[in-house]
Amino acid sequence: MTALSATVVRWWRAGFVPPAALALLAGLDAALILLGVPAPVTSDRLPDVHGILLVLGFVGTLVSLERAVALRHPAGFAAPAALGLGGLLLLSPAPLAAGRAALLLGTLALVGVYVPLWRRQRDDAVLVQAFGAVLAAGAALLWLAGVGVPVLLPWLVGFVVLTIGGERLELARLAMGPRAGSAFLALSTALVAGVVAALLWPGVGYPLLGLALLALVGWLAVHDVARRTIRSTGLARFAAGCLLAGYGWLAVAAVCWLLGAAAPDGAGYDAVVHAVFLGFTFSMIMAHAPVILPAVLRLPLPYHPAMIAPAVLLHGSLALRLWAGRLDGAHGAHGAWQVGGLLNITAVLLFAGVAAWSSVRAAHRGGAQ
Repeated sequence: MTALSATVVRWWRAGFVPPAALALLAGLDAALILLGVPAPVTSDRLPDVHGILLVLGFVGTLVSLERAVALRHPAGFAAPAALGLGGLLLLSPAPLAAGRAALLLGTLALVGVYVPLWRRQRDDAVLVQAFGAVLAAGAALLWLAGVGVPVLLPWLVGFVVLTIGGERLELARLAMGPRAGSAFLALSTALVAGVVAALLWPGVGYPLLGLALLALVGWLAVHDVARRTIRSTGLARFAAGCLLAGYGWLAVAAVCWLLGAAAPDGAGYDAVVHAVFLGFTFSMIMAHAPVILPAVLRLPLPYHPAMIAPAVLLHGSLALRLWAGRLDGAHGAHGAWQVGGLLNITAVLLFAGVAAWSSVRAAHRGGAQ
């Protein structure tokens, strides 16, 4: 590939990032509103689309972009384009149904991306990620039909867990053993069944879903190479720490569902949402960013020890937030809950800043050489 064509590819792929970044910033702004503290932008719509913006608008766009790059076909980029557009429409004065429809099209396009990927490589890891995309499409369809986000939560959780779990299976297959794929596929199938059961029979479905999620995260924690690389140094140790901490938070969410069943609001709901989408999802993003983002965007993102600070802040502040949430009504608990939430947001923004600084620094060094 010539230097010119490499530059064109880089800018083409980078064009899908701004909508995802805007969805992230808008989602964090909505988080400030929900915490009851001053926010840069106030809108009646933002709190209602907060979760969907972060899961489908931000994570969904980045996941579909990475899968489109793996597909190596222009049609694959319809998924990140539609998901990015859906996030933008949710933030615009356009009818909410327009954004919901665009997100549905984007998730369906993501499902379509996995079809040729599966035909190319009949791999259990690809099939698990395809299950996750189907759950994302189901969530988008139900949201378009007017189903509330708390009811959709298991579908969104299933999307991120199966997508990230499938990627861990791809990246660490040799360490996990020859039967890892079939075992993880069976656990993923149980999780999908639990998601459907939670929608149709909540009283029984949520404990089953919690049990399936706990079994899946337990398998990951035991078989993932992170258990060994945590004794390493540099990026390997940083990534392992983020991975193991993320598995811990996913176990917290599983136990909440196993013992508390459906919780449409309150401390239980807050614990599940933020244990999964902050403690697990953002921890996984931090762990994989120095490896996956350079491969997707063709931009350097070397690991730097400064990345440890936002990771530690994320997990520490999340522990404070969930502890304070359980003490609702106690003296000072609400203030501690708000502080934990503010530090959550700070950790995410701090990691983005450190990653951008590391990338620019490496690019300048490369240009000088």
